[in-house]
Amino acid sequence: MKKIVKCPVCEKEVEWSEKSHYRPFCSERCKLIDLGDWASEKHAIPGETAHLEKDNDDQGF
Repeated sequence: MKKIVKCPVCEKEVEWSEKSHYRPFCSERCKLIDLGDWASEKHAIPGETAHLEKDNDDQGF
């Protein structure tokens, strides 16, 4: 039995198999759209803001 999923971007049906190179996306285009959404922070995983440590150079060491 084939497993069919919907592309997270365009909702086109995609077969979940080895021959679906961009799964869960239907195409490279949809994969890149999703990547761009993450990069522009349209998507985010909730959590606490990360605090960056200062470099030793900034502390005069």
